Amino acid sequence: MFYHLLKYVLLGPLLKLVFRPRIEGLKHVPSEGAAVIAGNHLSFSDHFLMPAILKRRITFLAKAEYFTGPGVRGRLTAFFFRSAGQIPVDRSGKDAGQAAIREGLGVLRKGELLGIYPEGTRSHDGRLYKGKVGVAVMALKAGVPVVPCAMIGTFEAQPPGKVIPNIHPVVIRFGEPLDFSRYEGMENEKAVLRAVTDEIMYAILSLSGQEYVDRYAAVVKAEEAAAPKERKLRRMPLS
Repeated sequence: MFYHLLKYVLLGPLLKLVFRPRIEGLKHVPSEGAAVIAGNHLSFSDHFLMPAILKRRITFLAKAEYFTGPGVRGRLTAFFFRSAGQIPVDRSGKDAGQAAIREGLGVLRKGELLGIYPEGTRSHDGRLYKGKVGVAVMALKAGVPVVPCAMIGTFEAQPPGKVIPNIHPVVIRFGEPLDFSRYEGMENEKAVLRAVTDEIMYAILSLSGQEYVDRYAAVVKAEEAAAPKERKLRRMPLS
């Protein structure tokens, strides 16, 4: 009930008014049956824009921190994510990837659409980063097609740290479904998972036109965050 209230009455009309998204390739999204929608992730707004424009319900895997923030803002954020059909996934610990796969397969086995950001985190600089293989595991285990999707303009509209979005044109572009049935039963083969994931990322890249970085976004973020501290330590005088 809250999902449809948010989509059609509260948030959906507002998002369409502010972002005025242009939708391309919507025919590629299956009208029924399970499928993975795999997209780039540029903005906090991505979580809400796609549910707002799709006719079918779509469930995203979202980091658990969105559901546990403190204060009024934290509770509002958690409410919106739950209402938008997001599933919290704890990304800490060695079993985090398995938990995400388990939750995602549960959605697909119900014949629903599952939204995934293979990069695993938002891009902090607008570039497209290397995909994690969880998307391939879910697609192969569930035996479902993967629809690549590119969010274009959401980084400029609401970059990281920006609370109030800018007025900027947004395009949401869907590509032709990718069929990986040729790899049936090979979801435990590392080389196969990497090949499938790279094919998905290349399809997203072709749709988005972003610059590609063949490294994980989380690693690059961590390195860039540590760099100022290292420079500061180098400048400190020896006692």
